[in-house]
Amino acid sequence: MFRVVFLVLLFGYSALGWSQSVVDGVHNLSSRGTGKVRATSESEICIFCHAPHSGLPTSPLWNKKASGVTYVLYGSSTLQAIPGQPDGSSILCLSCHDGTIALGNINNRTTNLNFSGGITTMPTGSKNLSTDLSDDHPISFDYTSTLASLDGHLKDPSNILPPVHLENGKLQCVSCHDPHDNTNNNFLVETEQYSSLCIRCHDNPSWTASTHSTSTSTWNSSGTSPWQHLDNPYSTVSENACANCHDPHSSAGKPHLLKSATEEGNCLDCHNGNTAATDIQAQELKIYTHNVYGYSQMHDANEAALSNVMHVECQDCHNPHAVNATTASAPYANGAITGTMGIDASGSALSSITNSYELCFRCHADSPSKPGSVITRQIPQNNVRLEFALNGPSFHPIEGAGQNNDVPSLIAPLTESSIIYCTDCHASDGSSSPAGPHGSIFPQILKYRYETADWTKESATNYALCYSCHSRSSILNDDSFDDHDKHIAGEDIPCSACHDSHGISSSQGNTTNNTHLINFDLNIVSPNSMGILLFEDLGTNSGRCYLKCHGKNHKPKSY
Repeated sequence: MFRVVFLVLLFGYSALGWSQSVVDGVHNLSSRGTGKVRATSESEICIFCHAPHSGLPTSPLWNKKASGVTYVLYGSSTLQAIPGQPDGSSILCLSCHDGTIALGNINNRTTNLNFSGGITTMPTGSKNLSTDLSDDHPISFDYTSTLASLDGHLKDPSNILPPVHLENGKLQCVSCHDPHDNTNNNFLVETEQYSSLCIRCHDNPSWTASTHSTSTSTWNSSGTSPWQHLDNPYSTVSENACANCHDPHSSAGKPHLLKSATEEGNCLDCHNGNTAATDIQAQELKIYTHNVYGYSQMHDANEAALSNVMHVECQDCHNPHAVNATTASAPYANGAITGTMGIDASGSALSSITNSYELCFRCHADSPSKPGSVITRQIPQNNVRLEFALNGPSFHPIEGAGQNNDVPSLIAPLTESSIIYCTDCHASDGSSSPAGPHGSIFPQILKYRYETADWTKESATNYALCYSCHSRSSILNDDSFDDHDKHIAGEDIPCSACHDSHGISSSQGNTTNNTHLINFDLNIVSPNSMGILLFEDLGTNSGRCYLKCHGKNHKPKSY
């Protein structure tokens, strides 16, 4: 019986699924081993873990003692499982891999076995997990149907099939690792290619169609490899799949086992033009950005949809498990932002947005830490949800078509019934820049130049943002307002002096005084000599102003 047991342990047994001999792997710690860690003279192979006699009363004939230390356990805001101190097979693995017990300290020898190079414990590195397991995949927890249901992204244990297995209902080291077979590298029971191993347990419904699951992009060998954290990376994004961002052991970003401690570090080593087609990192180096470098450890995967503390990270706007190449028309969200949280037009939280503007509302609507307006308006309002609301007196058509049915300056195919995106104005500048408001040379991350200073000379360049939708010739020909040309070309008054580009809230403005986005810039326009600052809409192409501007006193001026 003794001989049979050791032949099984040493050479493997196909009925148990051992397809590679321990003799050939790094778990052969004998003097005949081929790895860097090996004994100086001990020729027995199995003895470092197993003993037919004098072993501990622990299956399978265990020959090492547990260190007895208390481990620091993994934890994150999204973890529903309750990891316990390592037990079962996991504590056996840690008798070497926590680095506290000498590799040659085995139960059936009276003195420690010596190792080449003076090695005593597991050398420092990725294989030495230490007693801090907070950067390692959780183990020794009950994997139950209740847990799978509570988590929402885990398979029911009844659907977890070999070679992955639960040990007495718990997930342990041997659920993913077979210490006798290194066919799949790192002694994994199944290949990590295309996340085959991960999806045995993890079940995100959006993952299969996501770009990170399907992309055939490769690293162009420039800069730093995005897969430097992997021992054996594959060549494409889809092949590395989960491992593009996650590292199940000794991860730098402990919560969620991310490869980088900084949130943006998990994205920009691919999205710098060296792997992904677009170079987002270059946009982030511009002067006006959603500054992902300015915050660290402030984003959390389990944070509320409404942003209560100002911060911005790639993951605030993009769901890496759901992002895809699906296109959409305004106001609907496209694949780049699908699966992200948001705030709807009524102010309610959404776990997954339908409309693009709902993502912007996370930070720019009801958030107490939202950025303020750069223009001092007659009617101050920083909540863009209220500015774009469809019951307002006037607004740019983000949520739905605008209130004005007569806008002759619109450039085809735009019409009065068109709906636009926030990113039609707020986006990276440059014709070759990737879509989205990542970074711009223009303030407020605007796609084109939009001068707001008084005495600005009118030109196609200075008001390029406005002229991207509104015909310059139509505006200067006074098709929509008799004195457009006089004001912006003749008097050098910027568009923003009179027009609030977002809109006016229904709780602050009305259809008599605030149509046509009228909301005066108080740094340019002031009350007239009678103390009145007012615009009155008197019907189509008709109105009057009470104000003072550039020394001109309107009391009122009719058009």
